[in-house]
Amino acid sequence: MLLLNLAYNIERDDIFNGIKSIKEYFKSKNINIGISESVECKTHFLKIFSDCELNKKLINVFNIYAANMLYDILIDEFYNKELDSFLNDMYFFLQNDEMNYIKNESLNIIKGKISIVDDNSIYCINKKNNIIKKIATFIDENNTINVEGFITFRMKDILDDIKSIIDKIVEEYMVEKEYDEFIKLLKYFVEIQESKIDYMDIVIENSGDYIIKNKHGIDITTKLFSQLTEFKTDKNASTEDLLISTLITNSPEKIIIHSIENCRNKEVIDTIKKVFTDRVMIYK
Repeated sequence: MLLLNLAYNIERDDIFNGIKSIKEYFKSKNINIGISESVECKTHFLKIFSDCELNKKLINVFNIYAANMLYDILIDEFYNKELDSFLNDMYFFLQNDEMNYIKNESLNIIKGKISIVDDNSIYCINKKNNIIKKIATFIDENNTINVEGFITFRMKDILDDIKSIIDKIVEEYMVEKEYDEFIKLLKYFVEIQESKIDYMDIVIENSGDYIIKNKHGIDITTKLFSQLTEFKTDKNASTEDLLISTLITNSPEKIIIHSIENCRNKEVIDTIKKVFTDRVMIYK
């Protein structure tokens, strides 16, 4: 059964690597996938076929594998020819090392090499899947594909999705950069001022609330919070904001945090550890 005709003008290892993945999958289903290649006037013609008829489900699987193969070709083309121009136009304010970071990070994420799963990575995965779905639909409707023509005309269809992924990567990078600068500022402020309290216990209750105690075990939470400007003026200030402000204002020599498993906001613990470094001890 003929599954797909491909035509291309240059040697493409990426196509043969993609076909290798297709072969391995169908071999596990006891189906052999073969290829027939010919060259005419420097144009390569490649036929991909199976040794038996495939049902609709298996044809869809083949289309997804072939779509991933063409997706990688499109991404390499974009990365090699258009990414620099896009970054320079949209993110001209980034330094050279930042540009290189964004280029490498975007290529890893666009190709699905994601190790940490969070809201941003899920967004990028969904965008990638959306692109592959478009390509699979195109393959289902077209039995013959000229790869160079596909790159030229289909690149436009996926550019918005690719650029939105890069936008999300840059957005996350800028947020992390601002956070790192914020941490540096807090560390500097803590280092230059004298400690007002030598010891502070922070107990995280089952409810997630924070109780601050002095070295004698006395609850001083309300007393410390009431001294803060934001406690008096900003009714929307979170408990985490008040806790960080209290620590920064009093700059304790030693901070003991108990029952971190009860913490509802892990970022506040990370912030405390980054700002106060070796002053902090954590207990479960």
